[in-house]
Amino acid sequence: MQDNSGASARDYGFLMFLTLLNVMNFVDRQLLASFANWIVPDLGLTNTEFGLLTGLIFIIFYSVAGLFMGMLADKVNRTRLIAGGLALWSALTALSGAAKGFVSLAIPRLFIGVGESIMTPTSMSLLADRFPSSRLGFASGVYYMGVPVGVAASLIIVAYLEPILGWRGCFYALGGAGVLLAIVMLFIKETPRKHEVEAAEPAEKPTVREIVQILLGALKSSPALTMTIGGGVAFHFILGAATFEQLWFVEERGFDRTEIAELTGWIALAGGILGNLFGGVGGDAFLRKTGMGRPMFLFWIMLILTPLTIIYRFVDPSSLMFMLGIFLGYFQLGCFYGPTFSTVQELVPPQIRGTLVAFYILSLNLVGLGIGVTGAGYAIDWMMAQEGISEPYTVTLVVFSIISALAIPLFYLAGRRFEKDRAALYARVS
Repeated sequence: MQDNSGASARDYGFLMFLTLLNVMNFVDRQLLASFANWIVPDLGLTNTEFGLLTGLIFIIFYSVAGLFMGMLADKVNRTRLIAGGLALWSALTALSGAAKGFVSLAIPRLFIGVGESIMTPTSMSLLADRFPSSRLGFASGVYYMGVPVGVAASLIIVAYLEPILGWRGCFYALGGAGVLLAIVMLFIKETPRKHEVEAAEPAEKPTVREIVQILLGALKSSPALTMTIGGGVAFHFILGAATFEQLWFVEERGFDRTEIAELTGWIALAGGILGNLFGGVGGDAFLRKTGMGRPMFLFWIMLILTPLTIIYRFVDPSSLMFMLGIFLGYFQLGCFYGPTFSTVQELVPPQIRGTLVAFYILSLNLVGLGIGVTGAGYAIDWMMAQEGISEPYTVTLVVFSIISALAIPLFYLAGRRFEKDRAALYARVS
């Protein structure tokens, strides 16, 4: 069965399985933040230590290893590569449940990042070979539904499974489920690489040096690509700081830790799914009708929603506006991934898509999330040590939201330049 977009029913089935694995990826990654109100007091962590565990300790290994995994994705069997990464991070998630303090939790967090770094560069490379350009935004949006759904699922796990299993038991259970899914992935066949199938003669795999040279050339020759990456990095400053949101809800807005995990989990699920669908389908439609590029689509979304996601930090927590603010934050997050990841893939030669996605993830995580979560933890502890600052969590989240607004002009400029840069790329590789 084949639809008129060139993608078969089997391709859509494969997309859904990859999305499930990405949900597992983000559930495991988000567990620390979702269990913050249990793990921080149980292990006696400071905000700075907690920020390091969810920030630099995880992100440095995740981001740097991801660049090498992206290169591997351009050279080796990709389904087996994903299976190996999934098995590794799942086993280490289970090990995290046995942590007794900062150091014993930091060690598995370091290496969880290595396993998880395999997932997205490899998956996006596979999807680019299964879906045509006209449906790539949709496919990317569905795959990246794993982010808000994974975040929501981790909060729902907190609300419903923590009373039964405890936070440690939840880590053990999720690790075991991931190992079982890795076994399934091991038996899925590799997808033929589109540029190799279409080549008149068998294509040689590029060397690591050639991949790096092509990547640097693409960044230099495409302002739309570099500005899209820059906009994504800026947007991730607030995503990093939002690691402290569950603590903010409890410490400064008076919620019960289990009740707010349940409430935000269901809101995140609804907002994230709707945002991903709107971002994927809407970004594709916007590109077809305007030719200005999906980053321009994100420009309008952020221009409208960013002020609302700042205002809600100051309203009555029992008000409808407060609940709407939570929803819009997850909706905006969902809108982000499909348009940006499809954009960066369309602006580079096909033989380095895996590497480019890995480089983009490195930039988002090492710079955006790394500065956001680590800087926020340090800032909160600093303000707590001062006199006269009554709401350090609120101040930090608002400041990082304002910094993230730098993405708005960057997405605008990238959208204006997109068509020119894409045409230049097609002219070079045709």
